[in-house]
Amino acid sequence: MSRDRQAIWMLQTKKADFSAIAERFHISPVTARIIRNRDVIGEQEIERYLNGGTEDLHDPYLLKDMDRIVVILKEKIRKGARIRIVGDYDIDGICSTYLLYQGLRRCGAVVDYQIPERIKDGYGINESIIRQADTDGIDTIITCDNGIAALEQIRMAKELGMTVLITDHHEVPRGEDGKEMLPPADAIVNPKQEACPYPFAGICGGVVAYKLVQALYGQSGVPQKEWEEMLEFAAIATVGDVMRLQDENRILVRQGLRQIAETKSLGLRKLVEACELNIQDLTAYHIGFVVGPCLNASGRLQTAKLALELLLCENEDEAARMAEELRELNEERKTMTQQGTDEALRQVEEKYAKDSVLVIFLPDCHESVAGIIAGRVREAWNRPTFVLTQGEDCVKGSGRSIEAYHMYQEMCKVQELFLKFGGHPMAAGFSMEERHVEEFRRRLNEQATLQEDDFIPRIWIDVAMPLEYISESLIQELKLLEPFGQGNEKPQFAQKNLRIRSVRVLGKHRNAVKLTLVTENGLPMEGMLFTQGDLFVEELGEMRTIDVVYYPDINEYNGKRTLQIVIREYKLH
Repeated sequence: MSRDRQAIWMLQTKKADFSAIAERFHISPVTARIIRNRDVIGEQEIERYLNGGTEDLHDPYLLKDMDRIVVILKEKIRKGARIRIVGDYDIDGICSTYLLYQGLRRCGAVVDYQIPERIKDGYGINESIIRQADTDGIDTIITCDNGIAALEQIRMAKELGMTVLITDHHEVPRGEDGKEMLPPADAIVNPKQEACPYPFAGICGGVVAYKLVQALYGQSGVPQKEWEEMLEFAAIATVGDVMRLQDENRILVRQGLRQIAETKSLGLRKLVEACELNIQDLTAYHIGFVVGPCLNASGRLQTAKLALELLLCENEDEAARMAEELRELNEERKTMTQQGTDEALRQVEEKYAKDSVLVIFLPDCHESVAGIIAGRVREAWNRPTFVLTQGEDCVKGSGRSIEAYHMYQEMCKVQELFLKFGGHPMAAGFSMEERHVEEFRRRLNEQATLQEDDFIPRIWIDVAMPLEYISESLIQELKLLEPFGQGNEKPQFAQKNLRIRSVRVLGKHRNAVKLTLVTENGLPMEGMLFTQGDLFVEELGEMRTIDVVYYPDINEYNGKRTLQIVIREYKLH
């Protein structure tokens, strides 16, 4: 919870006929307003938002080169040519590899996979992977979640006589003239290409792979049902890669979460068990913050092949052992992340507090957690943040950004400093020689056009809603808006001038506060606040009036259900 006293509370003021929307879709005007706040406009889009299913997903053949890649793969399968998938070591790369591997095998392909190792290989396809494929007699390389920026590597594979197919979702590199620089592959499926007519470019690598499997199954006579049964892996990839839960992403994740309860993947089931979660009741939060990080931990600290082997595993004891190993690796990763975050925050406080763009060098930090640390620092300071670590032969870095700073474009302006780089508006990765670190920090800050206003967090409120309006039926109705996440945030409501009648600090770690709040009309309601309880009581002092940003909830205790609010932000006065 942000305790930044500078945070500005902003009320959404988007206009629509909320009563008409409410009547048409049998929802409350409050829910209609929230849907409009998410920029879902028009009957067709609202219907799709509320009730969309797999039949509402976009046609895979709208992706440029999809027809071409399917024709090539069918011919390779017919000939029995050896195909190698080259994935990536994060959750999106693992799920993409899984989907392509299972899909190609189902269509009769002679296929194997290679996932680069984070420390040894770095991100994406590299020359040693290509040379190894050539030595192994591989005819065709197909990438997933990488490849769009590998111009030289793809050229080398083509010179060695291989067919190269790229499936990716990352930004397309551009030359100094601003024109796209596409690798010389036989087919490129990536919605970010200028010439791609696909209506929604915000899909992850796992969804691109899923679409390819759909198209391939359609041409190979595999029943549609088998493609739909793989949906959960496209959903996990979407949440894990922090894609915006809009358009078809939201449909994929909603349907995928329902389907996980019935998953045929023994490995996924065992991992959910190892995380002590109920597979019947998983949310996007559980995927993003519990299950997903375990899959990611293998690629961070060992090899991502461990996570992929778990998903492919069909032996119960072996799957349970691997799931536990991943859980333990994630615990180790958490410890390393906390130590790195503490050191990064100390450096910012002491050395870089005046910088618009934070560049922090942590030579002793494990490079795999740099991105997580960058995200934590970005949250604390609300500034674009790069965390750099000492790799085996160069400096490696990860960046996390804020809405006002297009990270990838800013990096393109200093691209001569990098050995390798790539990314999105909000995140990026790179490698560089250590001698360039100071120049990198200086030039990013010199060219930044960020204003003081850009660093002030904004808390967006959907509806200024009195507590009197809360009911069980409204809370139930708000579930229609799930899953929540990036781009489809959990709704936030606000009410001013609540009187605090009583305060109790709860929990073994005293990290929860239960408040009894009373509205100006005299309605009492419990409020839960998750923060350092003793510090809150100290801050409260003699004050007894509070403004809150909240989400309504139901508290179940001893068979009794009572309405309550969960407080997300507050101001005391």
